[in-house]
Amino acid sequence: MPTERQMEILRAIRGWIAEHGEGPSVREIGALVGLSSTASVAYQLGRMEELGIISRGARRWHSVRLGS
Repeated sequence: MPTERQMEILRAIRGWIAEHGEGPSVREIGALVGLSSTASVAYQLGRMEELGIISRGARRWHSVRLGS
């Protein structure tokens, strides 16, 4: 079950993809949700990936895909 912060990140990613056609960078996600630490953003993204909420086709988060 995703946390409220993870849901906020997920909404930000969805909006970014709709507008830009690709996933945002870790820094861009941080700016969207008010997290200045890229380590905090990366941690949340890693947890979301473990939960199957998101995935990425490559090492970069620009290739993020939303789960089911």
